[in-house]
Amino acid sequence: MKKQKNSVNRREFLKGAAGTVAAASTVAASLVTNPTPAAATPAMHANASAPTLAKVSPTEAVSIESITVDRPGSDFMVDCLKSLNFEYLCANPGNSFRSLHESLINYGGNKAPEFITCCHEESAVAMGHGYAKIEGKPLMVCVHGTVGLQHASMAIYDAFCDRVPVYVILGNFPDAAMRFGQVDWTHSAQDPAAMIRDFVKWDDQPVSLQHFAESSIRAYKIATTPPMMPVALVAGHELQEDPIADGANLSVPKLTMSSPPAGDSSAVDEAARMLVAAENPVLVTDRVARTPEGLARMIELAELLQAPVVDRNGRMNFPTRHALNHTERAGAAVGSADLVMGLELTDFWSAVHSVRGIRNPVVQSAVKPGTKFISVTSNDLYLKSNYQDFQRYQPVDLAIAADAQATLPSLIESVKQQMNDDRRRAFADRGAKHASAHQQTMQMQREAATAAWDASPISTARLSAELWAQIKNEDWSLVSNCQFVSRWPLRLWDFSKHYHYIGGEGGYGVGYGAPASVGAALANKKHGRLTVSIQNDGDLMFAPGVLWTAAHHRIPLLIIMHNNRAYHQELMQVQIMANEHNRGITRASIGSVLTDPAIDYAKLAQGMAVHSEGPISDPNDLGPAIKRAIEIVKNGEPALVDVLTQPR
Repeated sequence: MKKQKNSVNRREFLKGAAGTVAAASTVAASLVTNPTPAAATPAMHANASAPTLAKVSPTEAVSIESITVDRPGSDFMVDCLKSLNFEYLCANPGNSFRSLHESLINYGGNKAPEFITCCHEESAVAMGHGYAKIEGKPLMVCVHGTVGLQHASMAIYDAFCDRVPVYVILGNFPDAAMRFGQVDWTHSAQDPAAMIRDFVKWDDQPVSLQHFAESSIRAYKIATTPPMMPVALVAGHELQEDPIADGANLSVPKLTMSSPPAGDSSAVDEAARMLVAAENPVLVTDRVARTPEGLARMIELAELLQAPVVDRNGRMNFPTRHALNHTERAGAAVGSADLVMGLELTDFWSAVHSVRGIRNPVVQSAVKPGTKFISVTSNDLYLKSNYQDFQRYQPVDLAIAADAQATLPSLIESVKQQMNDDRRRAFADRGAKHASAHQQTMQMQREAATAAWDASPISTARLSAELWAQIKNEDWSLVSNCQFVSRWPLRLWDFSKHYHYIGGEGGYGVGYGAPASVGAALANKKHGRLTVSIQNDGDLMFAPGVLWTAAHHRIPLLIIMHNNRAYHQELMQVQIMANEHNRGITRASIGSVLTDPAIDYAKLAQGMAVHSEGPISDPNDLGPAIKRAIEIVKNGEPALVDVLTQPR
């Protein structure tokens, strides 16, 4: 690219800067010995990371030479990234990617992607995590050097365990001769991606702009091919800031997405034969439905077989009120099965075993002797060694290493071909029995929810019921994990659409919930959906600045605080240990509760310009408060309702 006459290469500038520093020092020395003003000495104006020039007289005029680059490398990087159709970039700003930052907002117009300002790198990545589970594609995240990546690492690990694509660009100062000051040195590394290499699918450190172009496309393709995971690219600061050479032969490669890996046809036919022949098959799901099509295919397969589904809820895999949803009676369903098919199971072993106790657990099989097992999972295609997120090894009778959603169409067709009239009648008979069992289970859940209905603090069942009453006629999306409110929404609400639920953290990292909810709300925004989060109190305190991000970018999100004033999971663990050690539980709260003082989440939110009410302890006040907050959210703003709750 042609440069302006006053353009200068950074390396050339720095060579001249040494002489300028010496000249400035000479001026300063002469002023000490001779107070007579000296002639002005030209001084180059470098950026904040360049050496500090010696001071001259306060009245001394120093001319500043403008340094401009009309086509920095970061502009071409933006061309590459725009080809990937990112909607958003989430980042906490950092000088190691300052040139890319500037190019994105000026050369790129701050559109596709739009810069979302985050107050913590962990929040930036977790926002990408939540966004991808709604939108089905990654957003971009920039992190600053070694320190930014250390902040981001927990959220990257969560996304890795949850098999979610996040596209991370890491700034770095790779050339030691180009580092100035302690910040550049301490925030740089020889191989910065090494600290996350065990929990990303792929990383690279491009050494040229064409290298960046090809790796940027490759990274997106790798991240979004099942099993999906985070990827990371290191963007050297000279690669960003140096001007593109005149006549540089640069091109942006075309992105061609890979078809998800589907199951081998003979293995799929064998699975269909086993399913049709089984008297009591059970389908156990976890992360099957990557898209609405996956949900529709799961319904089709279950109805074709009239087989019960046990959903482990890593995604929204099956409607909660469907007659074949037997999640809430999983033990009985699996216990009576003669065939268990696991579809994208994170942990097949625990689906067919029961464990009692913690320190010396008693393990028992949860299935009848002779029960057959079929596994369909893309996890068999890609495993890491160091981080053990793949669970106990479960022997199976048929293992299909493929993406389950991509395999469902051929499996459904094979089942249809192998069915006959006798099997259809048998399937219809067992379907009627399963429907009856489902209705009984649903009634039991409703009755169980009435326990402590009028209690204060408010029960998690009452909280969930009051929230459902206000949102059930809206186009809603629950974007928080349900585990810490005893799964009451999944037990009471009508989940039927793909975006109704997005699952949990993946790596169970505290601090995921709040930013992931904001990221999911960002994805839901253009669809006009009412995004809802039941937010754990301790989780929000990891990085509460994400509330400011939601307010600043007008991200509509309804946050209902599950404020039990404790890290209750850990409190229960200490209580178990105290009992086991025969010491009683009277002191078990030390180190695990959030009291003295109690945190006022309403005031915390108000301080970041988020509408809030609470803390609410009377269950009769909860419904009206939620209704008022929904009106705020419908007007395009976030809102928070702080609810004092029972522990679970």
